[in-house]
Formats: sequence, structure tokens, C-alpha cells
Amino acid sequence: MRTTFMAKGHEVERKWLIVDAEGQTLGRLSSEVAAILRGKNKPTFTPNVDTGDHVIIINADKIHLTGKKLTDKIYYRHSMHPGGLKQRTALEMRTKYPRQMLELAIKGMLPKNSLGRQIFKKLHVYAGAEHPHQAQKPEAYELRG
Repeated sequence: MRTTFMAKGHEVERKWLIVDAEGQTLGRLSSEVAAILRGKNKPTFTPNVDTGDHVIIINADKIHLTGKKLTDKIYYRHSMHPGGLKQRTALEMRTKYPRQMLELAIKGMLPKNSLGRQIFKKLHVYAGAEHPHQAQKPEAYELRG
């Protein structure tokens, strides 16, 4: 009788992957990176264990949005005080806070629990082409599509 393989957290081998966001569409890149972070691209995927790899995203400031999203898409946040609703357009986010824009998109695709918070820590986003993770010897990852 065969049993289903269940990965253990300490047995998982994690790689470091580097993704270039230049010219990529925000949603397509985010969904693929979220799947890599979660470990869904591996045959050892286990839903209750963090089996994913570390992902470094470079050139976040060169991400592409389709249609009129640059002017019409609005990011909201609230200070929890009366009248404390703040808003920014996608264009403003891409020029001033490109890292936050990508992190918000990817975080929304991860589980909303302690496992999701643990998985999110393996995401490293940088606006330019430079990153401080050369010592980890990241492999270039080519996105599908």
C-alpha cells in the first residue's frame, strides 16, 4: 500500500530564483511568483508546509499594466482615524513605490494565515537591477507566457 508523500519543513531544499520584471504584466508576474513562493511548481508541494523557493524580483519600476490601469487603478489605505483614507494611483505607485506595488499584488495571492506570512518573507523586491543577494547564487527564472 502506498502512502501520500507529505513534505516536512526541515527537509525542504530551497533555491534562490531571480525574476526580471521589465516588460512583464503585473498580474501575470504576481500569480507565477506567488506559486513559486508557495511551492506549487514542485512535485513535493504540501499545502500545510512552506515548500517554496526564495524569489528576488528586479526592475520592479519597469512593470507593465494593461489598459488604462495606470490612471484608473487606485490603491487605498486607511490610518484608522476619522477622515484618514489615503489613495494613490497605479502610476504614482509605479514611479514612487514600485516595490510596494508588487508586494501588495503578490501578498494578496498568498494564504491569509501564519503560513502566508512565513511564505511572504521569502520575497525580495528591488526597484532597480541591483540586489544584495549575490552570495546566495540566484538562478535566473524565465516566466511562462
